[in-house]
Parts: sequence; structure tokens; C-alpha cells
Amino acid sequence: MTLDEIKKVVIAGAGTMGASMAQIFAEKGYTVVVRGHSERGLERAKHLIEVNQASLVEAGDISSEESAALQSRLSFTRESDCLEDCDIVIESIVEDLKVKQDFFEMVSKIVKPDCILATNTSGLSITKIAENVVGKERFCGMHWFNPPHIVPLIEVINGDETDQAVADVVYQLSLKVGKKPIYVKKDAPGFIANRIQSAILREAVYIVEQGIGDYSDVDGAMKYGLGFRYACLGPCEVVDQGGLDIHHHIASYLWEDLSDAKKPSGQFEEIYQAGNYGVKTGKGFYDYSGDKADKAVQARDAMYLAMAKCNPTGVGEKYGYEN
Repeated sequence: MTLDEIKKVVIAGAGTMGASMAQIFAEKGYTVVVRGHSERGLERAKHLIEVNQASLVEAGDISSEESAALQSRLSFTRESDCLEDCDIVIESIVEDLKVKQDFFEMVSKIVKPDCILATNTSGLSITKIAENVVGKERFCGMHWFNPPHIVPLIEVINGDETDQAVADVVYQLSLKVGKKPIYVKKDAPGFIANRIQSAILREAVYIVEQGIGDYSDVDGAMKYGLGFRYACLGPCEVVDQGGLDIHHHIASYLWEDLSDAKKPSGQFEEIYQAGNYGVKTGKGFYDYSGDKADKAVQARDAMYLAMAKCNPTGVGEKYGYEN
């Protein structure tokens, strides 16, 4: 399957991620089918896309006419016959290894021999998911980030038997729909971004537990300091700009004092065990009761959209530096 041959996309999974991914492909002119397991889930996906579209229209990023055209390229189903003539299947179902294995074993026997199969797993082994797939060489990871209709990053992950040519097509497809892909060359737990994110979260919780600062202090340090820089430069680039000698000196005394916890513990574990999962339950590290949850999501998307318009990559290209 070549990039130009991809016309019909099936998104398996009608949750928040699947709905947003479907929206992006429809925006770029692809015929998109969202396959879900319940009518309720499919209706929710339709609603999520409508809400996302309304936000984009309100922000002036697309017109009402463009939004209507997008809707015409989308369809929703619980049936499997949509798989028979599609060119790529991107799965975004429950994060359970056995469920994903069973799904792809079934799908690989229905689709065309050259149909590309991709999973949006956040960190499960690509090789293990593909264990029972017919045609393992056409299987890879395509990990999007929430909310997919705004966040640019996609990780393209090779399994042990992935054909590099297939990974290259998925990489090019990511570029074609306006994303910024990276290659994950080795199938490692958490891939790249979630390993970094988990390391940051571990230290953030540890800082609060040690009384060094509270959650708002930690988030403030990230948003207005580290995050401000990391929106333009990666951690290795930041060190090069600041001086590797300085950062090496800091690392020589600081790294031994950082958290090396191997499992979630302390306040993080306590909050989780109490059933407080964040925005979705109305409470997490912060309180989201009443209308605070909706306001938090709206504010998040507004900030992400503003950040996306900055286009730091374009600035780098202006100066002859590809970041």
C-alpha cells in the first residue's frame, strides 16, 4: 500500500481519541468510517466531533461550509463489512492486550492483503499485539496524543516484524494530515513520549510529597518555565543551548536526589484508589466539580489551539534550523 493509494480509512473505536482522529482524516478529504461496538458509543463520537468542529468554527480555523463538508465524508457503523475495502485500519479501542490481539486477529483476516494495520496503543508492545495477525509486516503503532485534533505529535512504532516501508507510509500519512510524526525504532514500553511524561509525573508527585512545593507550584514551573521552552526545543536541545557543562554539573549532584520509585505510590496512589481520576470524575489532583470540568477542557483546547498557531517548526525553518 502506497501513500497515494490510501483513500478509505477505518477508525476502530468511537471514544474520545477515535472520534478526534476520524475528524482529522475527514478534514483532509479521506473517506472515514468509525466502527464502534455500541450505538451509544457511536452517538457520543458524533457529538464529540460536532463539539470539536464548533470550537474550530468559533476560533475561525474553519468555516461552517467546511465543517458541513467534513461531516459528509464521515460514517458510523457497528458492522465489520466496512473493513473489506479499506486501505488502513487505525485501532483505538480499550487498552487491553488480549482485546487488541483478538481484534487484530479478526481484522487481519477480513481486510485486503495490503491493507495497513495500525494501533493507537499508548504503550503496549506492538510485537505482542500483532502476535496473531495475518501479515505481521503490515502492522505498526500509530500513537496519537489527546486531543488528536490539536496536538501535532504522532509516534510511528515498529514491531519486531514491521516492514520499514509500511512504517514509512504511516509516517508520510501523518505528515499529510498535518501532524508531526517521529519514529520509535525499538518496541519499548511507553515508547518515547510516555516514558518522558511518566518520569516528569513521578518527580512532580515526589516534589509535593517532600514538601518542596504543591501541585499548583509544580504545574506553574512546567507551564511558565520548562513547558514554555519545551514547546520550542526538546530537552537535549535545551541543554545544548544552556551548556552541557552546566547541566552535567547539576546532574552530578541532583540526579541521586530524584525519585526512583518503581510503582505508583504515596498521594498519587491514594488519589487513584479513592476513585478520583481527574476531569472525568470531577476530582483528581484538583477539583473539577460543577461546571469546572467543562471549563477546564475548553480552556485547555483554547490554549492548545493558540500554541498550534505559533508553529515553532516554521520559525526554525526560517533560520535554516530544523527542530
